[in-house]
Amino acid sequence: QVQLVESGGGLVQAGGSLRLSCAASGRTVYSYGMGWFRQVPEKEREFVAHIGRSGIRTYYADSVKGRFTISRDNAKNTLFLQMNDLKSEDTAVYYCAATPEPYSGYVPSKAEVHYWGQGTQVTVSS
Repeated sequence: QVQLVESGGGLVQAGGSLRLSCAASGRTVYSYGMGWFRQVPEKEREFVAHIGRSGIRTYYADSVKGRFTISRDNAKNTLFLQMNDLKSEDTAVYYCAATPEPYSGYVPSKAEVHYWGQGTQVTVSS
């Protein structure tokens, strides 16, 4: 069993930055790929970024590429999402997820996610 708890969301002006964290607990958390998804009301939850077990492989949705950076600290069982140059369309609830190991071109479906966090709200004002 893996538990995921996000933090770091909040209100920020357009062009600003936020850093999300996801604290993971569970004996096997190191064996999972990890990712971030986001969701706005009445829309499907969408993939944002994905990182492999070692932290070397990273993949991003086109909408955030060049602005967001995903990273992980396996010693501390923590996942991060550094978000820069935020835009109003980045407003959403952001979810941390334990996923299969990523590879180029692969976007995990919601059904393939092993565990979800409870989400943290990010609001970008224009």
